[in-house]
Amino acid sequence: MVRKMVLSCFILCGLTAVTVRADDGQALFNGKCSICHGKDGKGQTKMGEKAGIKDLSDAKYQATFTDEQLLKMLKEGKKVDDKVKMKSYDTILSAEEMKAVVAYVRTLAKK
Repeated sequence: MVRKMVLSCFILCGLTAVTVRADDGQALFNGKCSICHGKDGKGQTKMGEKAGIKDLSDAKYQATFTDEQLLKMLKEGKKVDDKVKMKSYDTILSAEEMKAVVAYVRTLAKK
């Protein structure tokens, strides 16, 4: 009886543990970010052009910010003159998912 309970606990814990795979960053970016940034990260979308989004596929631009700065922007969003340019994803994405998005964004400059 105790063995069954312990086994059940391990199974349930295993099912509830969430890990983010490397390719999840691309799926998350495509699902959450591409409406403005475009799937290629160039920002050549109606929303991206309206907001003046920079080209995330440009290695020189990517060199202007750290992973930590990008994570902070995902968590807090971005405002310019009290106008929201990018909403916060703090309640939408987990910390691991945000890290996966950042890792994917870094690959855009290599394509």
